[in-house]
Amino acid sequence: MATTTTAELQRQELDAILASITIPSASPRAKFVNWGLTYHCHPLAIFEPENEHHCELVLEFARREGRVLRAVGVGHSPSDLACTDDLMLKMTKLNKLLEVNHEKLSVLVQAGITLTDLHAELGKHGLAMRNLGSISDQTLGGIVATASHGSGITYPVMSSDVLALTLLLADGSRATCSRHERKDLFIATLCGLGSTGIILAVQLQVERVFLLKDVQCSRTFEDLIAHLDEIVRSAEHVRFWWIAATHTVKCSVVNRTREAKRPPIPWFWSSLLAFHVVQFFLFVGRYFQYVNTLTGRFVAWLSSGNVTLVDDSYTIFNVECRYPQHTTEWAIPFKNALACLRELHDWMDAEAADPNGIRPHFPFEIRFSAPDDIWLSPSYAQETCWIGIAQYKPYGLNVPYRRFFAGFETIVARHGGRPHWAKAHHFAPDALRRLYPHFDDFVRVISEVDPQGVFRNEYVRRHVLGQPIGERVFKLRHE
Repeated sequence: MATTTTAELQRQELDAILASITIPSASPRAKFVNWGLTYHCHPLAIFEPENEHHCELVLEFARREGRVLRAVGVGHSPSDLACTDDLMLKMTKLNKLLEVNHEKLSVLVQAGITLTDLHAELGKHGLAMRNLGSISDQTLGGIVATASHGSGITYPVMSSDVLALTLLLADGSRATCSRHERKDLFIATLCGLGSTGIILAVQLQVERVFLLKDVQCSRTFEDLIAHLDEIVRSAEHVRFWWIAATHTVKCSVVNRTREAKRPPIPWFWSSLLAFHVVQFFLFVGRYFQYVNTLTGRFVAWLSSGNVTLVDDSYTIFNVECRYPQHTTEWAIPFKNALACLRELHDWMDAEAADPNGIRPHFPFEIRFSAPDDIWLSPSYAQETCWIGIAQYKPYGLNVPYRRFFAGFETIVARHGGRPHWAKAHHFAPDALRRLYPHFDDFVRVISEVDPQGVFRNEYVRRHVLGQPIGERVFKLRHE
Protein backbone atom coordinates (compact mmCIF):
# COMPACT_ATOMS: atom_id res chain seq x y z
CA MET A 1 0.00 0.00 0.00
CA ALA A 2 1.32 3.45 -0.92
CA THR A 3 2.13 5.72 2.03
CA THR A 4 1.23 9.39 2.21
CA THR A 5 4.23 11.65 2.65
CA THR A 6 4.37 14.58 5.06
CA ALA A 7 4.43 16.98 2.12
CA GLU A 8 1.28 15.40 0.67
CA LEU A 9 -0.48 15.62 4.03
CA GLN A 10 0.45 19.31 4.29
CA ARG A 11 -0.88 19.86 0.77
CA GLN A 12 -4.14 18.13 1.64
CA GLU A 13 -4.47 20.25 4.77
CA LEU A 14 -3.78 23.37 2.71
CA ASP A 15 -6.36 22.41 0.09
CA ALA A 16 -8.99 21.84 2.80
CA ILE A 17 -8.32 25.19 4.44
CA LEU A 18 -8.30 27.10 1.15
CA ALA A 19 -11.53 25.44 0.08
CA SER A 20 -13.21 26.92 3.17
CA ILE A 21 -12.16 30.48 2.28
CA THR A 22 -14.70 32.45 0.28
CA ILE A 23 -14.65 35.97 -1.07
CA PRO A 24 -17.88 37.96 -0.73
CA SER A 25 -19.43 38.57 -4.14
CA ALA A 26 -21.68 41.41 -3.09
CA SER A 27 -21.74 44.33 -0.67
CA PRO A 28 -20.88 44.98 2.03
CA ARG A 29 -17.17 44.53 1.42
CA ALA A 30 -14.36 45.22 3.85
CA LYS A 31 -13.21 48.83 4.20
CA PHE A 32 -9.77 50.26 4.81
CA VAL A 33 -9.10 53.96 5.57
CA ASN A 34 -5.65 55.43 6.09
CA TRP A 35 -4.71 57.35 9.25
CA GLY A 36 -4.98 60.76 7.58
CA LEU A 37 -8.59 60.07 6.50
CA THR A 38 -7.65 60.91 2.90
CA TYR A 39 -7.63 57.52 1.10
CA HIS A 40 -9.82 54.46 1.40
CA CYS A 41 -10.43 51.21 -0.42
CA HIS A 42 -12.79 48.25 -0.32
CA PRO A 43 -10.73 45.03 -0.48
CA LEU A 44 -12.47 41.80 -1.34
CA ALA A 45 -11.25 40.58 2.04
CA ILE A 46 -8.89 41.68 4.81
CA PHE A 47 -6.95 38.85 6.45
CA GLU A 48 -5.21 39.23 9.83
CA PRO A 49 -2.66 36.41 10.12
CA GLU A 50 -1.61 35.33 13.60
CA ASN A 51 1.50 33.49 12.43
CA GLU A 52 3.67 33.04 9.37
CA HIS A 53 1.82 29.88 8.31
CA HIS A 54 -1.35 31.94 7.96
CA CYS A 55 0.54 34.28 5.63
CA GLU A 56 1.51 31.30 3.48
CA LEU A 57 -2.11 30.15 3.29
CA VAL A 58 -3.44 33.54 2.24
CA LEU A 59 -0.69 33.95 -0.34
CA GLU A 60 -1.49 30.55 -1.83
CA PHE A 61 -5.17 31.52 -1.93
CA ALA A 62 -4.32 34.78 -3.73
CA ARG A 63 -2.19 32.89 -6.25
CA ARG A 64 -4.95 30.37 -6.98
CA GLU A 65 -7.55 33.10 -7.39
CA GLY A 66 -5.27 35.28 -9.53
CA ARG A 67 -5.57 38.18 -7.05
CA VAL A 68 -3.24 40.90 -5.86
CA LEU A 69 -2.29 40.54 -2.19
CA ARG A 70 -1.29 43.72 -0.37
CA ALA A 71 0.52 43.45 2.96
CA VAL A 72 -0.19 46.47 5.20
CA GLY A 73 0.55 47.67 8.71
CA VAL A 74 -1.49 50.39 10.41
CA GLY A 75 -2.20 52.42 7.27
CA HIS A 76 -0.28 55.50 8.34
CA SER A 77 0.97 56.33 4.83
CA PRO A 78 -0.78 59.54 3.66
CA SER A 79 -1.23 58.12 0.15
CA ASP A 80 -2.80 55.07 -1.51
CA LEU A 81 0.41 53.05 -1.05
CA ALA A 82 -1.45 50.51 1.12
CA CYS A 83 -4.67 50.45 -0.88
CA THR A 84 -6.06 47.70 -3.09
CA ASP A 85 -9.45 46.45 -4.22
CA ASP A 86 -8.18 42.86 -4.18
CA LEU A 87 -6.90 41.10 -1.03
CA MET A 88 -5.28 42.75 1.99
CA LEU A 89 -3.02 41.13 4.59
CA LYS A 90 -2.92 43.12 7.83
CA MET A 91 0.35 42.21 9.56
CA THR A 92 -0.12 43.80 12.99
CA LYS A 93 -0.53 40.48 14.89
CA LEU A 94 2.96 39.42 13.81
CA ASN A 95 4.45 41.70 16.44
CA LYS A 96 6.96 39.70 18.51
CA LEU A 97 10.54 40.38 19.46
CA LEU A 98 12.08 37.01 18.54
CA GLU A 99 15.78 37.24 19.42
CA VAL A 100 18.17 39.60 21.20
CA ASN A 101 21.93 39.58 20.69
CA HIS A 102 23.50 41.82 23.33
CA GLU A 103 27.02 41.20 22.08
CA LYS A 104 26.34 42.29 18.50
CA LEU A 105 23.64 44.81 19.49
CA SER A 106 21.10 43.35 17.12
CA VAL A 107 17.56 42.03 17.40
CA LEU A 108 15.26 39.87 15.30
CA VAL A 109 11.72 41.25 15.18
CA GLN A 110 8.51 40.36 13.37
CA ALA A 111 7.69 43.03 10.82
CA GLY A 112 4.17 43.78 12.07
CA ILE A 113 5.29 45.29 15.38
CA THR A 114 4.68 49.01 15.76
CA LEU A 115 7.67 51.14 16.68
CA THR A 116 5.88 52.17 19.88
CA ASP A 117 5.70 48.53 20.98
CA LEU A 118 9.23 47.89 19.76
CA HIS A 119 10.57 50.69 21.98
CA ALA A 120 8.93 49.04 24.99
CA GLU A 121 10.32 45.59 24.12
CA LEU A 122 13.82 46.91 23.47
CA GLY A 123 13.71 48.88 26.73
CA LYS A 124 13.25 45.64 28.68
CA HIS A 125 16.68 44.59 27.39
CA GLY A 126 18.38 47.97 27.82
CA LEU A 127 18.34 48.64 24.07
CA ALA A 128 16.95 51.29 21.72
CA MET A 129 16.77 52.18 18.03
CA ARG A 130 19.56 54.57 17.12
CA ASN A 131 17.44 56.98 15.07
CA LEU A 132 13.74 57.64 14.59
CA GLY A 133 11.34 59.80 12.66
CA SER A 134 8.74 62.14 14.09
CA ILE A 135 6.28 59.38 15.02
CA SER A 136 6.28 55.74 16.14
CA ASP A 137 2.79 54.70 15.10
CA GLN A 138 4.00 52.79 12.03
CA THR A 139 4.99 49.14 11.83
CA LEU A 140 8.62 48.20 11.39
CA GLY A 141 7.79 46.60 8.05
CA GLY A 142 6.20 49.83 6.83
CA ILE A 143 9.27 51.84 7.86
CA VAL A 144 11.54 49.47 5.94
CA ALA A 145 9.36 49.34 2.82
CA THR A 146 9.43 53.14 2.43
CA ALA A 147 12.96 54.02 3.63
CA SER A 148 11.50 56.34 6.26
CA HIS A 149 13.89 58.74 7.97
CA GLY A 150 14.65 60.74 11.07
CA SER A 151 16.89 63.77 11.12
CA GLY A 152 20.65 64.03 11.35
CA ILE A 153 23.07 64.86 8.56
CA THR A 154 25.31 61.93 9.60
CA TYR A 155 22.42 59.46 10.05
CA PRO A 156 21.01 57.64 6.99
CA VAL A 157 17.40 56.51 6.57
CA MET A 158 16.17 53.93 9.07
CA SER A 159 16.29 51.09 6.52
CA SER A 160 20.08 51.40 6.69
CA ASP A 161 19.96 49.85 10.18
CA VAL A 162 18.51 46.62 8.78
CA LEU A 163 21.02 43.74 8.77
CA ALA A 164 18.88 41.02 7.21
CA LEU A 165 15.32 40.26 6.15
CA THR A 166 13.13 37.16 6.01
CA LEU A 167 10.68 37.37 3.09
CA LEU A 168 7.78 35.30 1.85
CA LEU A 169 8.13 35.42 -1.93
CA ALA A 170 5.36 35.32 -4.49
CA ASP A 171 5.95 31.63 -5.31
CA GLY A 172 5.40 30.68 -1.65
CA SER A 173 9.08 30.14 -0.85
CA ARG A 174 10.99 31.89 1.89
CA ALA A 175 14.12 33.93 1.36
CA THR A 176 16.68 35.29 3.76
CA CYS A 177 18.57 38.22 2.30
CA SER A 178 21.27 40.61 3.47
CA ARG A 179 24.25 42.47 2.08
CA HIS A 180 26.00 39.10 1.90
CA GLU A 181 23.14 36.89 0.68
CA ARG A 182 20.85 37.75 -2.26
CA LYS A 183 22.10 41.33 -2.07
CA ASP A 184 20.01 42.70 -4.94
CA LEU A 185 16.80 41.42 -3.34
CA PHE A 186 17.88 42.89 -0.01
CA ILE A 187 18.73 46.36 -1.38
CA ALA A 188 15.50 46.41 -3.41
CA THR A 189 13.39 45.46 -0.36
CA LEU A 190 14.90 48.16 1.90
CA CYS A 191 12.68 50.55 -0.04
CA GLY A 192 10.57 48.00 -1.85
CA LEU A 193 7.08 49.50 -1.51
CA GLY A 194 5.81 46.06 -0.54
CA SER A 195 6.42 44.75 -4.07
CA THR A 196 9.32 42.31 -3.56
CA GLY A 197 7.62 40.02 -1.05
CA ILE A 198 5.97 39.94 2.36
CA ILE A 199 8.46 41.02 5.04
CA LEU A 200 8.09 38.50 7.85
CA ALA A 201 11.03 39.38 10.08
CA VAL A 202 13.70 42.06 10.34
CA GLN A 203 17.17 41.74 11.87
CA LEU A 204 17.89 45.23 13.14
CA GLN A 205 21.00 46.98 14.43
CA VAL A 206 20.29 48.74 17.73
CA GLU A 207 22.15 50.61 20.50
CA ARG A 208 22.25 50.45 24.24
CA VAL A 209 19.51 52.60 25.74
CA PHE A 210 20.34 56.32 25.81
CA LEU A 211 18.94 59.74 26.69
CA LEU A 212 18.73 62.74 24.40
CA LYS A 213 18.99 66.44 25.21
CA ASP A 214 16.86 68.68 22.99
CA VAL A 215 17.68 72.40 23.01
CA GLN A 216 14.98 74.42 21.25
CA CYS A 217 15.13 78.07 20.31
CA SER A 218 13.55 80.49 17.86
CA ARG A 219 15.44 82.15 14.99
CA THR A 220 14.51 84.34 12.07
CA PHE A 221 14.40 82.74 8.65
CA GLU A 222 17.25 84.95 7.40
CA ASP A 223 19.43 84.04 10.37
CA LEU A 224 18.84 80.36 9.74
CA ILE A 225 19.67 80.66 6.05
CA ALA A 226 22.84 82.59 6.79
CA HIS A 227 24.13 79.82 9.07
CA LEU A 228 22.34 76.76 7.66
CA ASP A 229 25.33 74.49 7.08
CA GLU A 230 26.88 75.40 10.42
CA ILE A 231 23.69 74.72 12.39
CA VAL A 232 22.87 71.48 10.57
CA ARG A 233 26.32 70.08 11.40
CA SER A 234 26.40 71.42 14.97
CA ALA A 235 24.67 68.42 16.57
CA GLU A 236 23.77 64.78 16.02
CA HIS A 237 20.13 65.48 15.18
CA VAL A 238 18.88 68.85 13.94
CA ARG A 239 15.42 69.78 12.66
CA PHE A 240 13.51 73.00 11.99
CA TRP A 241 9.91 74.17 11.81
CA TRP A 242 9.58 77.29 9.66
CA ILE A 243 6.37 79.27 10.27
CA ALA A 244 5.63 81.13 7.03
CA ALA A 245 3.17 83.58 8.64
CA THR A 246 5.99 85.24 10.61
CA HIS A 247 9.13 83.81 8.98
CA THR A 248 10.31 82.56 12.35
CA VAL A 249 11.93 79.15 12.71
CA LYS A 250 11.76 76.84 15.69
CA CYS A 251 15.13 75.07 15.86
CA SER A 252 15.68 71.75 17.61
CA VAL A 253 19.29 70.72 18.29
CA VAL A 254 19.60 67.24 19.80
CA ASN A 255 22.53 65.27 21.22
CA ARG A 256 23.08 62.21 23.40
CA THR A 257 23.54 63.09 27.05
CA ARG A 258 24.16 61.69 30.52
CA GLU A 259 22.21 64.47 32.22
CA ALA A 260 19.17 63.70 34.35
CA LYS A 261 15.74 63.81 32.74
CA ARG A 262 13.98 67.17 32.71
CA PRO A 263 10.21 67.63 33.01
CA PRO A 264 8.23 67.78 29.74
CA ILE A 265 6.48 70.92 28.50
CA PRO A 266 3.51 71.64 30.84
CA TRP A 267 0.06 70.40 29.82
CA PHE A 268 -1.34 73.94 29.59
CA TRP A 269 1.06 74.77 26.74
CA SER A 270 1.48 71.41 25.01
CA SER A 271 -2.12 70.21 25.12
CA LEU A 272 -4.64 72.95 25.90
CA LEU A 273 -3.08 75.73 23.82
CA ALA A 274 -0.95 73.89 21.26
CA PHE A 275 -3.53 71.19 20.53
CA HIS A 276 -7.10 72.13 21.43
CA VAL A 277 -7.04 75.90 20.90
CA VAL A 278 -5.08 75.56 17.64
CA GLN A 279 -7.52 72.96 16.34
CA PHE A 280 -10.45 75.28 17.03
CA PHE A 281 -8.69 78.13 15.21
CA LEU A 282 -8.08 75.83 12.24
CA PHE A 283 -11.76 74.92 12.22
CA VAL A 284 -12.75 78.61 12.08
CA GLY A 285 -10.13 79.09 9.34
CA ARG A 286 -12.13 76.76 7.08
CA TYR A 287 -14.66 79.57 6.77
CA PHE A 288 -12.57 82.70 7.26
CA GLN A 289 -9.21 82.51 5.49
CA TYR A 290 -7.57 85.34 7.41
CA VAL A 291 -7.89 83.34 10.65
CA ASN A 292 -5.23 80.93 9.34
CA THR A 293 -2.74 83.82 9.35
CA LEU A 294 -3.66 84.56 12.96
CA THR A 295 -3.24 80.87 13.79
CA GLY A 296 0.25 80.91 12.31
CA ARG A 297 1.17 83.90 14.44
CA PHE A 298 -0.29 82.22 17.52
CA VAL A 299 1.79 79.09 16.86
CA ALA A 300 4.89 81.28 16.37
CA TRP A 301 4.21 82.90 19.75
CA LEU A 302 3.74 79.50 21.43
CA SER A 303 7.11 78.29 20.12
CA SER A 304 9.05 81.51 20.65
CA GLY A 305 10.59 80.65 24.01
CA ASN A 306 13.75 78.66 24.62
CA VAL A 307 13.15 75.12 25.87
CA THR A 308 15.50 72.35 26.99
CA LEU A 309 14.25 68.77 27.29
CA VAL A 310 16.05 65.61 28.42
CA ASP A 311 14.27 62.28 28.07
CA ASP A 312 14.37 58.76 26.63
CA SER A 313 15.60 58.76 23.05
CA TYR A 314 12.28 57.81 21.44
CA THR A 315 10.40 60.46 23.44
CA ILE A 316 12.71 63.22 22.15
CA PHE A 317 12.81 61.89 18.58
CA ASN A 318 9.01 61.76 18.36
CA VAL A 319 6.70 64.75 18.18
CA GLU A 320 2.93 65.05 18.39
CA CYS A 321 1.44 64.31 14.95
CA ARG A 322 -1.70 66.14 16.09
CA TYR A 323 -4.61 65.91 13.65
CA PRO A 324 -5.56 63.98 10.50
CA GLN A 325 -4.00 65.79 7.59
CA HIS A 326 -3.06 66.10 3.96
CA THR A 327 0.71 65.99 3.81
CA THR A 328 3.59 65.66 1.40
CA GLU A 329 7.37 65.61 1.80
CA TRP A 330 10.25 65.81 -0.64
CA ALA A 331 13.97 65.09 -0.38
CA ILE A 332 16.20 67.86 -1.79
CA PRO A 333 19.94 67.46 -2.37
CA PHE A 334 21.43 69.32 0.59
CA LYS A 335 23.61 71.32 -1.79
CA ASN A 336 20.38 72.76 -3.27
CA ALA A 337 18.67 73.45 0.06
CA LEU A 338 19.53 77.15 0.34
CA ALA A 339 18.23 78.02 -3.11
CA CYS A 340 15.11 75.90 -2.61
CA LEU A 341 14.27 77.43 0.77
CA ARG A 342 14.75 80.96 -0.56
CA GLU A 343 12.38 80.27 -3.44
CA LEU A 344 9.80 78.83 -1.06
CA HIS A 345 10.21 81.95 1.13
CA ASP A 346 9.58 84.29 -1.82
CA TRP A 347 6.55 82.24 -2.87
CA MET A 348 5.06 82.47 0.62
CA ASP A 349 5.60 86.25 0.62
CA ALA A 350 3.74 86.52 -2.69
CA GLU A 351 0.87 84.43 -1.34
CA ALA A 352 0.71 86.52 1.85
CA ALA A 353 0.38 89.70 -0.24
CA ASP A 354 -2.62 88.21 -2.08
CA PRO A 355 -5.91 88.49 -0.11
CA ASN A 356 -6.89 85.13 -1.61
CA GLY A 357 -3.44 83.61 -1.30
CA ILE A 358 -2.44 80.36 0.35
CA ARG A 359 -2.24 80.33 4.15
CA PRO A 360 -0.41 77.22 5.34
CA HIS A 361 -1.68 75.53 8.51
CA PHE A 362 1.52 73.76 9.43
CA PRO A 363 5.10 75.00 9.63
CA PHE A 364 7.41 73.74 6.91
CA GLU A 365 9.18 70.81 8.58
CA ILE A 366 12.86 70.64 7.59
CA ARG A 367 15.03 67.63 8.39
CA PHE A 368 18.24 66.04 7.14
CA SER A 369 19.83 62.66 6.39
CA ALA A 370 23.11 61.16 5.25
CA PRO A 371 23.68 59.45 1.89
CA ASP A 372 22.87 55.75 1.51
CA ASP A 373 23.10 53.06 -1.18
CA ILE A 374 19.46 51.89 -1.19
CA TRP A 375 18.23 51.96 -4.78
CA LEU A 376 14.92 53.78 -4.25
CA SER A 377 15.83 55.73 -1.12
CA PRO A 378 15.24 59.46 -1.65
CA SER A 379 18.63 59.94 0.08
CA TYR A 380 20.41 57.66 -2.38
CA ALA A 381 24.01 58.92 -2.88
CA GLN A 382 23.36 62.41 -1.51
CA GLU A 383 23.23 64.40 1.71
CA THR A 384 19.57 65.29 1.89
CA CYS A 385 17.32 68.06 3.12
CA TRP A 386 13.77 66.84 3.65
CA ILE A 387 11.02 69.47 3.42
CA GLY A 388 7.49 68.55 4.42
CA ILE A 389 4.19 70.43 4.47
CA ALA A 390 0.70 69.62 5.74
CA GLN A 391 -2.81 70.99 5.79
CA TYR A 392 -4.58 69.87 8.93
CA LYS A 393 -8.13 68.52 8.96
CA PRO A 394 -9.62 69.97 12.17
CA TYR A 395 -12.07 67.52 13.74
CA GLY A 396 -11.54 65.34 10.64
CA LEU A 397 -13.12 67.91 8.30
CA ASN A 398 -11.64 68.56 4.89
CA VAL A 399 -9.69 71.71 3.98
CA PRO A 400 -8.32 73.11 0.68
CA TYR A 401 -4.84 71.78 -0.06
CA ARG A 402 -4.34 71.06 -3.77
CA ARG A 403 -3.16 74.53 -4.86
CA PHE A 404 -0.71 74.70 -1.95
CA PHE A 405 0.69 71.24 -2.68
CA ALA A 406 0.95 71.89 -6.44
CA GLY A 407 2.94 75.10 -5.90
CA PHE A 408 5.21 73.43 -3.37
CA GLU A 409 5.88 70.40 -5.56
CA THR A 410 6.70 72.57 -8.57
CA ILE A 411 9.41 74.37 -6.59
CA VAL A 412 11.00 71.37 -4.88
CA ALA A 413 11.01 69.37 -8.12
CA ARG A 414 12.87 72.24 -9.78
CA HIS A 415 15.64 71.80 -7.20
CA GLY A 416 16.09 68.08 -7.78
CA GLY A 417 13.52 66.89 -5.24
CA ARG A 418 12.58 63.24 -4.85
CA PRO A 419 9.16 62.51 -3.30
CA HIS A 420 8.80 60.50 -0.10
CA TRP A 421 7.46 57.12 -1.24
CA ALA A 422 4.84 56.87 1.52
CA LYS A 423 3.26 60.15 0.47
CA ALA A 424 1.19 61.03 -2.59
CA HIS A 425 3.08 62.32 -5.62
CA HIS A 426 2.66 62.58 -9.38
CA PHE A 427 5.92 61.10 -10.68
CA ALA A 428 5.73 58.38 -13.33
CA PRO A 429 8.55 55.95 -14.26
CA ASP A 430 10.22 58.30 -16.76
CA ALA A 431 10.71 61.01 -14.11
CA LEU A 432 11.73 58.50 -11.44
CA ARG A 433 14.24 56.86 -13.77
CA ARG A 434 16.04 60.20 -14.13
CA LEU A 435 16.21 60.61 -10.33
CA TYR A 436 17.21 57.06 -9.41
CA PRO A 437 20.19 55.49 -11.25
CA HIS A 438 19.11 51.99 -10.17
CA PHE A 439 15.41 52.36 -10.95
CA ASP A 440 15.61 49.73 -13.71
CA ASP A 441 17.49 47.38 -11.37
CA PHE A 442 14.55 47.62 -8.97
CA VAL A 443 12.09 46.84 -11.77
CA ARG A 444 14.25 43.88 -12.78
CA VAL A 445 14.22 42.44 -9.25
CA ILE A 446 10.45 42.65 -8.79
CA SER A 447 9.99 41.10 -12.24
CA GLU A 448 12.26 38.20 -11.24
CA VAL A 449 10.74 37.47 -7.81
CA ASP A 450 7.12 38.25 -8.69
CA PRO A 451 6.59 37.67 -12.44
CA GLN A 452 2.80 37.38 -12.04
CA GLY A 453 2.48 40.64 -10.09
CA VAL A 454 0.91 39.16 -6.96
CA PHE A 455 2.26 42.02 -4.81
CA ARG A 456 1.73 44.89 -7.28
CA ASN A 457 -1.15 47.04 -6.15
CA GLU A 458 -2.43 50.11 -7.95
CA TYR A 459 0.24 52.43 -6.48
CA VAL A 460 3.09 50.21 -7.66
CA ARG A 461 1.57 49.65 -11.10
CA ARG A 462 1.04 53.42 -11.52
CA HIS A 463 4.35 54.82 -10.30
CA VAL A 464 6.80 51.97 -10.95
CA LEU A 465 5.35 50.28 -14.03
CA GLY A 466 3.64 53.30 -15.61
CA GLN A 467 0.19 51.79 -15.99
CA PRO A 468 -2.65 54.29 -16.56
CA ILE A 469 -4.25 54.12 -13.11
CA GLY A 470 -5.70 57.39 -11.79
CA GLU A 471 -4.05 59.03 -8.79
CA ARG A 472 -7.42 59.69 -7.17
CA VAL A 473 -8.91 56.23 -7.59
CA PHE A 474 -8.83 55.67 -3.82
CA LYS A 475 -9.41 59.27 -2.71
CA LEU A 476 -12.32 59.86 -0.36
CA ARG A 477 -14.98 61.61 -2.44
CA HIS A 478 -15.07 64.82 -0.42
CA GLU A 479 -11.29 65.18 -0.67
